[in-house]
Amino acid sequence: MALATFDFEKPIVDLEDELRRLRESEPMAGEKIGELEERLERLRREIYGGLTPWQRVQLARHAARPHALDYIQRLTTDWIELLGDRCFGDDHACVAGFALFRGRPVAVIGQQKGRDVRENVHRNYGSMNPEGYRKALRVMKMADRFERPIMIFIDTQGAFPGIGAEERGQAEAIARNIMEMTLLRVPIVCAVIGEGGSGGALGIGMGDRILMQENAYYSVISPEGCASILWRDAKMAPQAAAALKMTAGNLHELGIIDEIVAEPLGGAHRDGTAAARLLGEAFARHFAELDELDVEARLEARFQKYRQIGVFNEEAG
Repeated sequence: MALATFDFEKPIVDLEDELRRLRESEPMAGEKIGELEERLERLRREIYGGLTPWQRVQLARHAARPHALDYIQRLTTDWIELLGDRCFGDDHACVAGFALFRGRPVAVIGQQKGRDVRENVHRNYGSMNPEGYRKALRVMKMADRFERPIMIFIDTQGAFPGIGAEERGQAEAIARNIMEMTLLRVPIVCAVIGEGGSGGALGIGMGDRILMQENAYYSVISPEGCASILWRDAKMAPQAAAALKMTAGNLHELGIIDEIVAEPLGGAHRDGTAAARLLGEAFARHFAELDELDVEARLEARFQKYRQIGVFNEEAG
């Protein structure tokens, strides 16, 4: 099935169509085909190398982009999912359990979206309820007890804002997770693999290291939400995306994330296997670095990491 494309990809699609027609009609025109292939490669690098923040948001939301379970399937073995928060119920927007990562026992937590409308309804479009955060915390505490590092995949527009979620303590569940995660004694590595929206992402995002795929975004609010507040017009989302400094490059420069994980040219949805390999290498590298620290040093570094976010020097006027 053909992948959906965005407006900024149209020149690439047009050239791909031209190349395909030439191969079908003149398969012996090797020199001309080679020239077109070179043009196509240059065009891809030019367009994907100069994406605007809004265009990266669009790629982060691509329907075919790998989700948490896709990466769990490709990066781990012996996956065992645990259900329920032992308080209210199970949250299908949150997957949590234990697996082997490169032969090492780990806890794995992720925010899961769907591929179509029915699956998205089942997964609540990746927006967790309080029971999802409590399930995640239950698994994290088990990991802490049995000394298992924690892998986390962040991919949500935000926590679910429904009345039921508020009645069941959405804000308290997120706040408790943030507090508890600062105290866990095992290594925690988080990766933003698509959307990283507001407290919904922070509720499982207090890691020793924060990785971010190059076409993901991480922000206090969605571009549409920001535009609706500032300009009373959601159509101003592209301008909001630029102002929010929500891309991997912005956040790495600001010291909020620790590494930008490269994606296959055109986005992770173009080659999920390659995207998983690159992400897995980053996870392995950061776990190895964290293993070199003793527990107290790791906890102190985690504490200082978040204390320093947002610190600035104000010049005397």
